[in-house]
Amino acid sequence: MFSFLKADPLKKLNKAYQKKLGEALQAQRNGNIRGYSLLTEEAEAIWAEIQALTPKA
Repeated sequence: MFSFLKADPLKKLNKAYQKKLGEALQAQRNGNIRGYSLLTEEAEAIWAEIQALTPKA
């Protein structure tokens, strides 16, 4: 009945994914290649979760 009040897990994951990509971009711009690669790896893990939750058409 009140399903519109429940938090959307995909929205939360998308926000976390975009944040990680932004952090990775800043690390790359600052010359922190190791930090960039670690943040990119974390972003890819979040992306895998998003893909797992996304319904296949």
